[in-house]
Amino acid sequence: MNWKKHLVHALLLPALVVYVWFQVYPIFSAFWNSFYSWNGLQRGTFIGLENFIRLFTESPFQEMFYRGFGHNVIFFIVTVISKLMVAFILALLITSKIRGKEFFKTVIFLPKLLSVIVVGFLFSLILNPTYGALNTFLSFIGLEEWARPWLGSPDTALYTIILVNSWYGLGFAVLIFLAGLQAIPSEIYDAAKVDGASGLTMLFRITLPLAMPAVMVMTILTFIGAFEAFELIFAMQGSQGGPYYSTDVLATYFYRLAFGSVDGGESIGLGSALAVVLFLMISSATAILLFFFKRKEYEQ
Repeated sequence: MNWKKHLVHALLLPALVVYVWFQVYPIFSAFWNSFYSWNGLQRGTFIGLENFIRLFTESPFQEMFYRGFGHNVIFFIVTVISKLMVAFILALLITSKIRGKEFFKTVIFLPKLLSVIVVGFLFSLILNPTYGALNTFLSFIGLEEWARPWLGSPDTALYTIILVNSWYGLGFAVLIFLAGLQAIPSEIYDAAKVDGASGLTMLFRITLPLAMPAVMVMTILTFIGAFEAFELIFAMQGSQGGPYYSTDVLATYFYRLAFGSVDGGESIGLGSALAVVLFLMISSATAILLFFFKRKEYEQ
């Protein structure tokens, strides 16, 4: 009978091999490659931390890194406001006594079913300054002065992409918040009403503290998503993060380093170093956020 127990574990091996090959091995490979010089696709000599030092001190790598990092931080902050706050309000409305809850949930979640590349292509058409639907609509309702090249101006391109990304991920955030809100026992609200608590008091004293696990999950996922942002920017502005690098983030910078459009195709070591830095940044910040939210839970 023992061999049957081991057979069950053996069935997990294919999935484990795929996970190690596509998830674990690339991480260790990036660490290893970051300590070597590269000549095209050939690994050169061991150079220790030189790639990391060049990344942070040598021009133009230094400027590109800090510019991309700044855009990632903006991406996270604006996404928290434009997606998480909006999603939480929508989840509150859906859990209230309104008609057509299932319809609204379906409509809000529909964009998530589309491919990111398709979303990027569609919004590139909608935001086209010449024949795009948005500028045409603004002109139709008499707001011509609001029409502008949304993706062509360095002042608006990054924020436009962040708003598109927020629209795309709004449905998933609403579902997570709904799960957190619906897990709060209704008896708590009934007892608060008996004690004379107002709507705002119940929101800040009951709803928000008890929905904190859902807020924690979405904040961490939003942070990770902001620092992994690539597909939508690539689809709408290309790997250069145009115009004039105004939408360039660390992931698009990594793409240019690793695939040779920076430093004449000899930057695989630099790209690996950037990947390692990104990995350490995301993992350490995620650990800090987890610690912060867990501490808030214990204090409550």
